[in-house]
Amino acid sequence: MNKIRVAIIGVGNCASSLVQGVEYYKNAKEGDFIPGIMHINLGGYHIRDVEFVAAFDIDKNKVGKDLSEAVFTWPNNTKKFADVPTKNVKVKRGMTHDGLGKYLSQIIQKAPGATADIVSILKETKTDVVVSYLPVGSEEATKWYVEQVLEAGCAFINCIPVFIASEKYWQKRFEAYGLPIIGDDIKSQVGATILHRTLVNLYLDRGMPIDRTYQLNTGGNTDFLNMLERERLQSKKISKTNAVTSQIRARGQSIDPDNIHVGPSDYVPWQKDNKLCFLRIESRHFGDIPTYLDCRLSVEDSPNSAGVVIDAIRCAKLALNNGVSGALFAPSSYFMKSPPKQYTDTEARDLTERFIARYAKKEAKRKARKKAAPKKK
Repeated sequence: MNKIRVAIIGVGNCASSLVQGVEYYKNAKEGDFIPGIMHINLGGYHIRDVEFVAAFDIDKNKVGKDLSEAVFTWPNNTKKFADVPTKNVKVKRGMTHDGLGKYLSQIIQKAPGATADIVSILKETKTDVVVSYLPVGSEEATKWYVEQVLEAGCAFINCIPVFIASEKYWQKRFEAYGLPIIGDDIKSQVGATILHRTLVNLYLDRGMPIDRTYQLNTGGNTDFLNMLERERLQSKKISKTNAVTSQIRARGQSIDPDNIHVGPSDYVPWQKDNKLCFLRIESRHFGDIPTYLDCRLSVEDSPNSAGVVIDAIRCAKLALNNGVSGALFAPSSYFMKSPPKQYTDTEARDLTERFIARYAKKEAKRKARKKAAPKKK
């Protein structure tokens, strides 16, 4: 109950930032402010309670290495902000299926040998939560791994835009196995999607329609290289577009599909893990006078979501502790672009706080009540 045993599928930039982040903030005090973390102690779990016990990849340069070394192995190119001590966790050979696309196969060579026995490894390591960082477009690979996770009896966090938590079929499968899932498609701390949603809501709050809008992104990590293969982009575009249009529909308005474009634009190698987002919103104010907004955002892509995943891991563990199964609607709505149900980001955060308060460990609940109680004079 005191540790959260985590397995990672896909040891890329996002995994690197996650592993570094746990090390970077392991000694944080509860009164400290940490960008991107809801609470240092979330429901009774500190950041340092996240413990990595297994990892899977197909890259021959990573398979067989300790996780602490693999997270810094090329083609990973995100910023290093923490030294990671040896974890005594060897990266195991994962399943490929459709996980290696046309462009990634030009720089990544598959490790030799057979796929590891994923179920046995998850059981032997007593994994609580599995985090999937598979490449965009890994439809079959994701579904294959989900079956292994269910068989092994673990919670699942789906950080990529393959629709699992948001699909009734998979919701029922997780319910039947008595396991929780958070998904789909991780939403960064302040990234292109959350910024786009916020600006759209600002316009709608002020009574201004969204006539046309676009979001164009460029980056130089393997995610952007992989997405040059446009056939792999379908679910990503759906996820990112729905994250924005859901806010418009919630106000009883609509936007013609031809008037909204949301999605990755191009791969620029020298940008590495830096992502540039270009946003435009065309609208009208009083008197139908046109107004235009252009916005540029620059972020280091992978660290931008690492804190969100740390919170998601802890929420998944709370669900496991309390026998809560199926899609976790509240945490999914706050942490993910394509949750089972869309809310505004303010509503989603409030619902997630209620989830944490409800399912926190007893000691954490007691401390929260004591903190909230009025002080006696």
